[in-house]
Amino acid sequence: MDLLTGLLDGPRARGAFLLRSLLDPPFALRIEDRAPLTVVALVHGTAWVVPDGSAAELLHPGDVAVLRGPDAYTVADDPATPAQVVVHPGQRCTDLRGESLATTWGLGVRTWGTGTPGDTVLLTGTYQLPGEINRRLLGALPPLLVVRAQDWHSPLVGLLAEEVTRDAPGQEAVLDRLLDLLLIAVLRSWFDRPGGGPSWYAANADPVVGPALRLLRAEPARAWTVTSLAAEVGVSRAALARRFTELVGEPPMTFLTDWRLSLAADLLREPDATLAAVARQVGYGSPFALSTAFRRVRGVSPREHRTRTP
Repeated sequence: MDLLTGLLDGPRARGAFLLRSLLDPPFALRIEDRAPLTVVALVHGTAWVVPDGSAAELLHPGDVAVLRGPDAYTVADDPATPAQVVVHPGQRCTDLRGESLATTWGLGVRTWGTGTPGDTVLLTGTYQLPGEINRRLLGALPPLLVVRAQDWHSPLVGLLAEEVTRDAPGQEAVLDRLLDLLLIAVLRSWFDRPGGGPSWYAANADPVVGPALRLLRAEPARAWTVTSLAAEVGVSRAALARRFTELVGEPPMTFLTDWRLSLAADLLREPDATLAAVARQVGYGSPFALSTAFRRVRGVSPREHRTRTP
């Protein structure tokens, strides 16, 4: 499993928040929902995305922005336009006085805004991401990244725009999968640009480190050592340790520990999972060994972790 797959394998979009917005200028939406990850795709017109503390980006039709939370941001016709709407956690939308806009701005199935047809049409998809396998990937993302329509030539924005307002059986599952596809395609395009990907992403293509990464991710419970891993990929222990650290940014066993504990963090959220079963699945010999490693690396016990609100 590569780390892009790991982002959505498990905590995939499940009933993700999806909305089509029809907006006429002047407009400015202040987004304070604290979502870990949001995708904004422009269908028609133009819109500025203005993250707190980062440079604003102007979106054109077909452009897609990915925002890493939980910091707030604004979507506006112009960066200077004062905020008119605030989106709170739980996707509760109010005006600046706190009055709900659910009725006055509601325009039908998964659609809202100032009116139809709207000079600007944009799609917003929000992930809640209760899992933690994606922690390494999210940490590699900037607060805002934008992939331009001319740089990736994908039909996904148009397809999502067609499907988002349909109210058919199974539509929620259709939209979840389309949002997943859109996010993966955008991140892959962004990482593939020259000098764009983090070190571990480029390492996936390396003839030595790539296979080693895939083995560690596929078999985290195996009793790996640097020597046994090197033997599997056909190089010396020293060569693997040197090249892995150079490309990934940390030694193989450090990467494995982080991967095991990230998997454990997800598994511990499952209501029927026992500490002993999770320990076996991720390669620890006993619940005590997993608890000790978990507390050392994450600062809390497995019990404290699983009782926290995701």
